[in-house]
Amino acid sequence: QLQLVESGGGLVQPGGSLRLSCVASRSIFTMNSMGWYRQAPGKQRELVATITSGGRTNYADSVKGRFTISRDNAKNTVYLQMNSLKPEDTAVYYCNAEGPVGWGSEYNYWGQGTQVTVSS
Repeated sequence: QLQLVESGGGLVQPGGSLRLSCVASRSIFTMNSMGWYRQAPGKQRELVATITSGGRTNYADSVKGRFTISRDNAKNTVYLQMNSLKPEDTAVYYCNAEGPVGWGSEYNYWGQGTQVTVSS
């Protein structure tokens, strides 16, 4: 029972930057990991970045060196800083919360998504 709300999307020119925020309805301290996924029209949802409760991060190869995921447990918030944006980054970005290991996929939660459009 966790609600996630994303914000910060919008229209940006190639090479520009955006910071996405995901605010949870309660503490995310007990969640195994938080993450960002994205989905473009006609394509499958793909992993962008994750961060564990211990602070370890993982990134898709396509965004390494450009995107940074972080979390602020005191604010129940996860961020995605996106720099050097490219047109192929255009997608709806979704926040994800993964429950404790072994609890099953029914304890994974998703936000409603925020649109990111990179275009000149």
